Amino acid sequence: MEQHTPIRGRFAPTPSGKMHIGNALTALLGWLQIRSMNGQYILRIEDIDTQRSREELTVEILRDLEWLGLDWDEGPGRDSDYGPYHQAARQALYEREITKLQHNHQLYPCYCSRADITAASRAPHGIASEGLRYPGTCRYLSEEEATIRKLRKKPSLRMKVPQQRISFIDGIAGAQSYLLSDGGDFVVRRADDMISYQLAVVVDDALMDITHVLRGADLLDSTPRQLLLYQALGYEPPQFAHTPLMVDAEGRRLAKRTRGLSLSFLRGQGVKPERVIGWLAWTAGLLEKPELVTPADLISLFDLSKIPSSPIKISDETRQQLFET
Repeated sequence: MEQHTPIRGRFAPTPSGKMHIGNALTALLGWLQIRSMNGQYILRIEDIDTQRSREELTVEILRDLEWLGLDWDEGPGRDSDYGPYHQAARQALYEREITKLQHNHQLYPCYCSRADITAASRAPHGIASEGLRYPGTCRYLSEEEATIRKLRKKPSLRMKVPQQRISFIDGIAGAQSYLLSDGGDFVVRRADDMISYQLAVVVDDALMDITHVLRGADLLDSTPRQLLLYQALGYEPPQFAHTPLMVDAEGRRLAKRTRGLSLSFLRGQGVKPERVIGWLAWTAGLLEKPELVTPADLISLFDLSKIPSSPIKISDETRQQLFET
């Protein structure tokens, strides 16, 4: 892909839980990637789900990033023409792009409930992060059937997914290839008017001129759908790199609400931010051993090829090194 200028990357946390070490790893590696290329680092708050997002958690995210020494060039408190930097304030932009898709006949109304989809779907799961594959019930409704259903329920909007293979090179995971139809037609706007993550993130990254997206591996299988949306909306996609997830000794994900270590907890235990940064860099393969470093110390050491593509296993012994003085 032809390189964009200038280089622009972003960190886009969701304020529905405390930042944990897995989030911090993504933030650090994204920051290092962009700083090593003298680019612009953007902070965007993905609070489009207003029922789950909390303002006090947004404030804590900003505090966590500042504590770690990860600054941003644009975002909350550093406005520019690319803002606003809260998804909750960008609804009109999403609706504009939905109108484009409707004009090109790429969307259709769906009247199915989650229960309907579960009952109708007998196929295996499609794209894992999306749950059950939508069986296409409403895609081929007659005008009469659609009229009857519309009287009963407000519809969501789904993207018509073609029988098309999407291939791309991920900066960490390597060559990827997906048959789009395996995941089924996906929602871009729910019946309650909430914009889907898939559409919002594409619109935000495109309109903010993001050139590099570095995020967690749990979003790798969302990339094909997003590439389809980039294509449909006429935007050039960024380069993608998906960082490995942190898992415990049994291979279970270090999630926000279960076995994760939040940054606020570490800070409360008196752990120095330099220790957290050094420990994260060590787990990601940038340092040979944990040591006290700042993010700026690591810029010259950043190399995407050093980052493992498989999950990072955190044992009790590995975790304990966060607390050593």
